[in-house]
Formats: sequence, structure tokens, C-alpha cells
Amino acid sequence: MALVLAATTPGEPEIFASLQGEGASAGKPCAFIRLSRCNLACVWCDTAYTWRFTGDNRPHRDSIDFDRKANQVTLSEDEAAARIIALDQPRLVITGGEPLLQGTALACMAALLPGMQIEIETNGSVAPAPVLDALIHQYNVSPKLAHSGNSAELALPPERLAAWAADPRAWFKFVISAPEDLDEVLALQAAYVIPAQRIMLMPEGRTSENLRQRERWLADICSSHGFSLSDRLHIHLYGDTRGT
Repeated sequence: MALVLAATTPGEPEIFASLQGEGASAGKPCAFIRLSRCNLACVWCDTAYTWRFTGDNRPHRDSIDFDRKANQVTLSEDEAAARIIALDQPRLVITGGEPLLQGTALACMAALLPGMQIEIETNGSVAPAPVLDALIHQYNVSPKLAHSGNSAELALPPERLAAWAADPRAWFKFVISAPEDLDEVLALQAAYVIPAQRIMLMPEGRTSENLRQRERWLADICSSHGFSLSDRLHIHLYGDTRGT
């Protein structure tokens, strides 16, 4: 068994140290590992190089496809864990793509990282393998709303949303493009009884200018409903780049 990772450059796996840019752990120093492949296709995805390979015609606003060989790297769990340990960080963020598609291999890797706090970034549509779930300290669950271009049937399976809502380790992070997106968030909150203190709203955007424009009105929405506002710190610090 092995892990299929995204690449920063051809042949170089996307494993790096940085500050967490989003969600409940924003600002914390972390190691990151970015996996390849995703079961969803968000039209505004900023990591389309993890899934929109040549021949994949799922829509994306950039209409760019990527060479699979140049953008995927396969590593053993042992090698991935060794690279993470070498970064000497207290916390690991497993991101993607959709990491939970590789749950069993991730569990093998995570078992080699005793003492490390591990969080997973997921679109929320895939159940974690039980052997992996036992090793995870935090889930950053980002259910995809209608503006993502994904059907609700694929993106919002009720059994998964109910399970995440019942898991105190799960923080809900909704990507917001326009004020009317709030209606979907409120409907999901009511349907699954998600505590407001575990809901974060994050502006969609890949530039500081776009993020700041949306945050001006998103801040008021968060204040009105008891939600937290999540920025995208890495965009302000490094731009829309890989390995950051």
C-alpha cells in the first residue's frame, strides 16, 4: 500500500512546513501533506492540480487540465512519515484533494507519528476509515454548497453530515461566495443541529483583494449568527502557490 500525493514540482511530493491558514487552527505552525484525487469537483477549487487531470472534463472556471504524471507522486507510508518527522512540527494537517479516499494508507502513516496532533481537511462526503479515525484529533469539514457546482446528492450525504455534527472533533467550515449562500448554511445547521460555535464561514477567493472584499460583509453575517470568520492567511502571506 502507498499514498498518492500532489506534487509541488514534478517528482517532488507536497509535504512542507507552514502556518495553518484556515479554520480553527489558523496561525499555528504545522507540517502539511497534500494528497491527490478528489471525489468532488468545485468550480472554484484552488487545488485543481490534485484532480483535474487530462481527460477529466468536470467543469472548472479556469478550464485548465493537468498532466497526471507531473502532478502526482507515490510514496510509501514510511517515507511520507519520515519526511513529516524531519519537518519537526508539533501538528500535522492532512489535506487534498480529498484525503479520506486514502484512509487506510493514511492510518498506516499516522501510526508512525506518535505524539503528533493530526487534523484532516475534508469535504465531508467520505467516511473516515475506523482505523484512521482513532488517530485523528481534529476534522476540518467543508461541506460544499450549491455554488461549488457539485450536486447536493454527491456533496451533502445526510448520513455523513449527521455523523460530523455528532463528532465534537469536527469543525464546519463553509466557503461563501455571496450573501445568499448563508441560506444553505442555516438550513444545514438546523437540519443537523450543528452548534454555532463549531461553524466557520470563509470567503471564497484566491487573492487578498477578493478575500478582503467578501470579508467586509461576511464579518457582519458571522456576528449576527454567532459563527466564526475564517480568513485564508496563507493567501495573504504567500499568494496562491503550492507548498505554502
